[in-house]
Amino acid sequence: MIVIDALAAAERTRGSLAGAVMHTDHGAQYTSRAFADACRQAGIRQSMSAIGSSVDNALAESFNATFKRETLQGRKTWSSEREAHLDTFRWLHRYNTRRRHSSLGHRSPIAYETSSRTAPTTLIPAA
Repeated sequence: MIVIDALAAAERTRGSLAGAVMHTDHGAQYTSRAFADACRQAGIRQSMSAIGSSVDNALAESFNATFKRETLQGRKTWSSEREAHLDTFRWLHRYNTRRRHSSLGHRSPIAYETSSRTAPTTLIPAA
Protein backbone atom coordinates (compact mmCIF):
# COMPACT_ATOMS: atom_id res chain seq x y z
CA MET A 1 0.00 0.00 0.00
CA ILE A 2 1.53 3.31 -1.09
CA VAL A 3 0.68 5.18 2.14
CA ILE A 4 2.53 2.57 4.20
CA ASP A 5 5.48 2.77 1.79
CA ALA A 6 5.45 6.56 2.24
CA LEU A 7 5.52 6.17 6.05
CA ALA A 8 8.48 3.80 5.76
CA ALA A 9 10.31 6.28 3.49
CA ALA A 10 9.67 9.12 5.94
CA GLU A 11 10.96 6.99 8.79
CA ARG A 12 14.14 6.18 6.83
CA THR A 13 14.66 9.87 6.08
CA ARG A 14 14.09 11.14 9.62
CA GLY A 15 15.20 8.14 11.66
CA SER A 16 12.05 8.25 13.77
CA LEU A 17 8.47 9.43 13.48
CA ALA A 18 7.69 8.85 17.14
CA GLY A 19 5.41 11.58 18.46
CA ALA A 20 4.30 12.76 15.00
CA VAL A 21 0.65 13.36 14.18
CA MET A 22 -0.66 12.08 10.84
CA HIS A 23 -3.71 14.12 9.83
CA THR A 24 -5.76 12.65 6.99
CA ASP A 25 -9.23 12.44 5.55
CA HIS A 26 -11.40 9.31 5.81
CA GLY A 27 -10.05 7.63 2.68
CA ALA A 28 -9.96 3.82 2.75
CA GLN A 29 -6.15 3.77 2.70
CA TYR A 30 -6.03 5.84 5.90
CA THR A 31 -8.79 3.99 7.75
CA SER A 32 -7.38 0.54 7.00
CA ARG A 33 -6.14 -1.69 9.79
CA ALA A 34 -2.78 -2.06 7.99
CA PHE A 35 -2.22 1.71 8.01
CA ALA A 36 -3.30 2.01 11.65
CA ASP A 37 -0.83 -0.75 12.54
CA ALA A 38 1.98 0.97 10.60
CA CYS A 39 1.25 4.26 12.39
CA ARG A 40 1.18 2.56 15.78
CA GLN A 41 4.50 0.78 15.11
CA ALA A 42 6.10 4.08 14.05
CA GLY A 43 4.76 5.90 17.13
CA ILE A 44 2.46 8.13 15.07
CA ARG A 45 -0.85 9.40 16.41
CA GLN A 46 -3.58 9.38 13.77
CA SER A 47 -5.90 12.37 13.36
CA MET A 48 -8.79 12.59 10.90
CA SER A 49 -10.80 15.50 9.64
CA ALA A 50 -14.52 15.68 10.11
CA ILE A 51 -16.44 13.97 7.34
CA GLY A 52 -17.37 16.52 4.68
CA SER A 53 -15.08 19.25 6.01
CA SER A 54 -13.62 20.98 2.96
CA VAL A 55 -11.85 23.63 5.05
CA ASP A 56 -9.89 21.02 6.94
CA ASN A 57 -8.84 19.39 3.69
CA ALA A 58 -7.70 22.56 1.83
CA LEU A 59 -3.98 21.98 2.45
CA ALA A 60 -4.16 18.40 1.20
CA GLU A 61 -6.11 19.50 -1.87
CA SER A 62 -3.47 22.13 -2.66
CA PHE A 63 -0.69 19.54 -2.22
CA ASN A 64 -2.51 17.06 -4.49
CA ALA A 65 -3.07 19.74 -7.15
CA THR A 66 0.66 20.56 -7.12
CA PHE A 67 1.54 16.86 -7.37
CA LYS A 68 -0.79 16.36 -10.34
CA ARG A 69 0.42 19.51 -12.12
CA GLU A 70 4.11 18.68 -11.67
CA THR A 71 4.00 14.95 -12.40
CA LEU A 72 1.40 14.56 -15.13
CA GLN A 73 2.59 17.43 -17.38
CA GLY A 74 0.51 16.38 -20.39
CA ARG A 75 0.53 12.69 -19.52
CA LYS A 76 -2.75 10.85 -18.93
CA THR A 77 -1.46 7.51 -17.62
CA TRP A 78 1.64 5.60 -16.57
CA SER A 79 2.63 2.41 -18.34
CA SER A 80 2.57 0.44 -15.08
CA GLU A 81 1.79 0.74 -11.39
CA ARG A 82 5.52 0.45 -10.68
CA GLU A 83 6.25 3.44 -12.94
CA ALA A 84 3.57 5.48 -11.14
CA HIS A 85 5.07 4.57 -7.74
CA LEU A 86 8.60 5.48 -8.87
CA ASP A 87 7.47 8.82 -10.31
CA THR A 88 5.54 9.56 -7.12
CA PHE A 89 8.52 8.85 -4.87
CA ARG A 90 10.88 10.81 -7.14
CA TRP A 91 8.54 13.79 -6.96
CA LEU A 92 8.10 13.49 -3.18
CA HIS A 93 11.87 13.32 -2.71
CA ARG A 94 12.34 16.47 -4.80
CA TYR A 95 9.39 18.20 -3.11
CA ASN A 96 10.82 17.57 0.36
CA THR A 97 14.55 18.01 -0.28
CA ARG A 98 15.04 20.44 -3.18
CA ARG A 99 11.81 22.27 -4.05
CA ARG A 100 11.77 25.69 -2.40
CA HIS A 101 8.54 26.86 -0.78
CA SER A 102 7.72 30.54 -0.36
CA SER A 103 5.85 29.87 2.90
CA LEU A 104 9.07 28.37 4.34
CA GLY A 105 11.29 31.33 3.49
CA HIS A 106 12.20 29.82 0.10
CA ARG A 107 13.64 26.70 1.69
CA SER A 108 12.79 23.05 1.15
CA PRO A 109 10.72 21.33 3.86
CA ILE A 110 13.78 19.34 4.99
CA ALA A 111 15.96 22.48 5.17
CA TYR A 112 13.22 24.31 7.07
CA GLU A 113 12.72 21.42 9.48
CA THR A 114 16.46 21.11 10.07
CA SER A 115 16.91 24.84 10.71
CA SER A 116 13.88 24.91 13.03
CA ARG A 117 15.24 22.28 15.39
CA THR A 118 16.49 23.80 18.59
CA ALA A 119 19.85 22.85 19.96
CA PRO A 120 19.76 20.95 23.25
CA THR A 121 20.14 23.20 26.27
CA THR A 122 23.00 22.49 28.62
CA LEU A 123 22.81 23.97 32.07
CA ILE A 124 26.03 25.38 33.50
CA PRO A 125 26.48 24.61 37.18
CA ALA A 126 26.18 27.65 39.42
CA ALA A 127 29.40 28.83 41.07
